[in-house]
Amino acid sequence: MVTIRRARPGDADAMARVHLAAWRSTYAGVLPEAYLTTLSASQESLGYERAILERRGGHAGFVAIADGQEASGPGLVGFVTGGMSRRPTIAEGEVETIYLLDDFRDRGIGRRLMRAMASHLASLGAESAFAWVLEENASRWFYQRLDARVAAREEMMFAGQKTAQLAYAWTPIHTLLSATANTNLRR
Repeated sequence: MVTIRRARPGDADAMARVHLAAWRSTYAGVLPEAYLTTLSASQESLGYERAILERRGGHAGFVAIADGQEASGPGLVGFVTGGMSRRPTIAEGEVETIYLLDDFRDRGIGRRLMRAMASHLASLGAESAFAWVLEENASRWFYQRLDARVAAREEMMFAGQKTAQLAYAWTPIHTLLSATANTNLRR
C-alpha cells in the first residue's frame, strides 16, 4: 500500500536519494555521465529541507510512502514539490519536481502525487499550473496523459551542454484535477 502525505523536514534525505536515483535512471545517455555521478545527496537534501521549512511562495511537497520498503518501516518511493509560479507568464502555479523510484512507476502513484499538488496549488488560488520537462526526457508522455499542453520551449545550458526544456501547462488547473480524479485508472 502507498500513502500520499505532506512532506516533512525529516523526509529530505529520502527525497534526495529518490531524486538522484530518478535522475541517474532517466537521464543516462541524455546528460553527461560525469555530471550524473557528481550529484550530491547531501546538497539536494539541504535544499529540500530548506524548502519544506520556509514554504516560500506557497511551496509544498508531497511524498509517496510504501509500506514494507525498508526493514525499519515505510519507505519514501516518490515525491512532488511545487508552489506559486516562478514564471507567472506561463502559469500561476508550478510543479517544480516529481520523481519516483523506477520500481514504483506505472502504478498510478505519480498521478496521485500530481493530484495532491494540483489540489494544493488550487487552494493557493492558482488557476493554472505548469511543469518544466527536459525535451529529451522519455517520460514526457506522463504529462501528456494528464492532458498537459506545451506552453513554452526554451534552450539553456545545463551540465555543460545545450539542452531544451518544455513547459507543460494545465490551463485551467481544473484540467489537471480532472485528469487525476480517478487515481485507479491508467490512461
